[in-house]
Amino acid sequence: MKSKEKNNINPKKQLIKFVTVTILYILFLIWVKSWWGLLVIPFIFDVYITKKIKWQWWKDSEGPVKFIMSWVDALVFALVAVYFINLFFFQNYVIPSSSLEKSLLTGDYLFVSKVSYGPRIPETPLTMPLTQHTMPIVGCKSYIEWPHWNYRRVEGLGHVELNDIVVFNYPAGDTIMTADRYQAADYYQCVYKLGESLIAQQNPDIRLADMNVMEQRNFYNGAYAQGREYIKSHPEQFGQIDSRPTDRRENYVKRCVGMPGQTLQIKNGVVFLDGKANKEPDNVQYAYLVKLNNISISSLLGDEYSDLRKELGISEEDITNMAQLHGYDVDEGTILNPSILKEYDGYMPLTSYAVKELKNRKIVSKIRKVTDKDIYTGPNYPLNAFTGWTRDNMGPLWIPKKGASITLTLDNLPIYERIISVYEKNALKVDGNKIFINGKECHNYTFKMDYYWMMGDNRHNSADSRYWGFVPEDHIVGKPIFIWWSSDPDRKGLGGIRWNRLFNWVDNIK
Repeated sequence: MKSKEKNNINPKKQLIKFVTVTILYILFLIWVKSWWGLLVIPFIFDVYITKKIKWQWWKDSEGPVKFIMSWVDALVFALVAVYFINLFFFQNYVIPSSSLEKSLLTGDYLFVSKVSYGPRIPETPLTMPLTQHTMPIVGCKSYIEWPHWNYRRVEGLGHVELNDIVVFNYPAGDTIMTADRYQAADYYQCVYKLGESLIAQQNPDIRLADMNVMEQRNFYNGAYAQGREYIKSHPEQFGQIDSRPTDRRENYVKRCVGMPGQTLQIKNGVVFLDGKANKEPDNVQYAYLVKLNNISISSLLGDEYSDLRKELGISEEDITNMAQLHGYDVDEGTILNPSILKEYDGYMPLTSYAVKELKNRKIVSKIRKVTDKDIYTGPNYPLNAFTGWTRDNMGPLWIPKKGASITLTLDNLPIYERIISVYEKNALKVDGNKIFINGKECHNYTFKMDYYWMMGDNRHNSADSRYWGFVPEDHIVGKPIFIWWSSDPDRKGLGGIRWNRLFNWVDNIK
C-alpha cells in the first residue's frame, strides 16, 4: 500500500472496527461452538491493523486486470455472504407442488428461518452457494463430499412443534437414479415395485397374505435385490445409482402431524395421536369424485369460470387431472371400484368450502370423497412389509424419541429398520428369528435421535411420511416465517400476483 494511503488511515477508527468485528466474530464462534475459528482472528487483525497482506493487490494494477479483478472480488464476496447467510440464518424456498394446498400454494416464495430450530453445521461444507446438489447447465454435482462432518445442530430459538409447517431434506433421497426423468423419483418405491413385478411374473399365484412374517421378509428382500439389479443393469433408462449426503438431498416442506414419542394412527384420513384426533388444517384438501352438471371439463377450464376457479382455489392442473380417472388410472390398473367410471367424470382435490360452493352453484350433480376402495394409490410405508395400510387408514405406529427404547420383533422391525440401519448407521442383520445389531443379538433398541411424521395438507396428493416414513431430526432444515412473494402459475402478468398473500405469516396458516 502506498505511504500516502497509510497516512490517511485513522488508527483509532481502525482499532474500533477491529474490536467490534472481533467481538461479533467471537460471539458467533460461541454460538456455533467451533473454536477452530479462532485461527482466523490474526487475519482479521491484519485487515484492520497491520495490513501486511495485500488483500486487494489488484487495485494497484492497471487496465483489464484491475477491471476483471474488481468484478471477481465483488462476486466472491457476494457468494461467500450468501453462503454464510443461507447456512446459518435464512434461505428462500419456493413451493414447487400442490402438496400443501390450500395452505401454501404452488408459486409461494417462503422466507425460511434457520435459527428457529437451530442451524445445522454443514455435513458437506464445500458447496457452491445458491445450489442444492447440482450445478445448473453443466449438470455436475455442486458440492465436494470431502470433508464430511458429522451431524451437529446449533442452539436455536425453539424446537419443532406439533402442526408446524417445516422445511426438511427428503429422507428417501439418500439414493437416487441419475437419469433426468428419474432423479425426482423415489428410488426405493421404484426398486420394490420393479422387484415385486418381476417376482409376480415368475410366480403369478403368490399371495403375501398367506405367508408368515419370515416368508414375507424373504419375499421383500428378494424383491429389493431383483429390483435393484434391474435398475443397475439398465443404465440407459435409469442412469447410474448414486447417493447424496443428508444436507444435499432435495428440500421438502410439509406439516408436522406427529411428534417424537407419540403413537400415530390414521383413520379414514383423520390423524389420531395417542388416541385423540389431531386438529385438521383449516384448508385441508381431499380428493373428491365429481360429476359435472352439464358442463364439460374444457368449459370449466375456460374464461367463463376463471373467477370461480380463483375463488374456490381450483387450479388448471386440478381440472386437467380429472381425466386421469378415465385415462391414466385405467391404463395403470389402479381402479378398484369400476362403477365410478360410469358415475363420475373424474376427481380433483377440494376444500370443504369448495365442495359446498360447487353444490350450491349447481356446478356438480354428484360429488363424494375418494376412498381406499376406489383407487389404489401405491405401496405405503413400510415398503418391506405386508401391513394392509393405505394412505387413509394406517397404524397405529409409535414415533421414535431420542433416548427411548422399544422391544424389537420381526413384526415391528420393518417400521424401524431404516432408522436403525440408515439414519443411525448400525449394521443390522436378521438370522432366522434373531435380530443382530452391530454383531450382537438384540431384543431392544434405544434411539439416538428424535423423529417426526410429516404430511401435506392436500391429503390425497402429497408424497409424505405415509409413503417414505419418519423424518429424522438431522434432516430438519428450518421453519417458514412468511410469504415474501406469490405468483399464480395459471395467470400471467400482474394478474398472476397474489397480492393478498404477500408478507402473510406462515404461523397464521393453521
